[in-house]
Amino acid sequence: MPLEIERRFLVTGSAWCALAGAPEYLKQGYLTASKDGVTVRMRLRADGEAWLTLKAPASGIARHEFEYPLPTTDAEALWDLAPHRLIKTRYPLSLTGGEWVVDCFEGDNAPLVLAEVELESDDAPLELPSWCGQEVTGDSRWSNAALAIAPIAAWPEEARARYGLGSFE
Repeated sequence: MPLEIERRFLVTGSAWCALAGAPEYLKQGYLTASKDGVTVRMRLRADGEAWLTLKAPASGIARHEFEYPLPTTDAEALWDLAPHRLIKTRYPLSLTGGEWVVDCFEGDNAPLVLAEVELESDDAPLELPSWCGQEVTGDSRWSNAALAIAPIAAWPEEARARYGLGSFE
């Protein structure tokens, strides 16, 4: 069964930019997201490539992940039907120790910047870059599904300030 094992971090500063590859503009629509962590998502890239992804908890930081290619027209239709959405630009990074990306969120989740690293195992050794701030792995508020449902602009100001996300006035 396919597994996704990833850790997530708030990003501080812009030093990561020197390691960034070509940006990918992504639209993600969440068709369903349960309280126990099962999600069904469509993802559409600017070049028209699209996927349907189903995720469910496994153990520890691992999640079951099933991805299926979607025709662009189907993805666009699902985007229109999705009750919860987010838009972000993803940058792949040239780093060792896993598959690193940085996501820069738009709209009601701006100016949020998160780093993710996919690992071979949940106990894989990891050297954190200096621009990785607080780890948010396992905190469900920081999942993409949760951010689509409750974007940071809707969080109380004190919660945003706790993470250095500023005001949304």
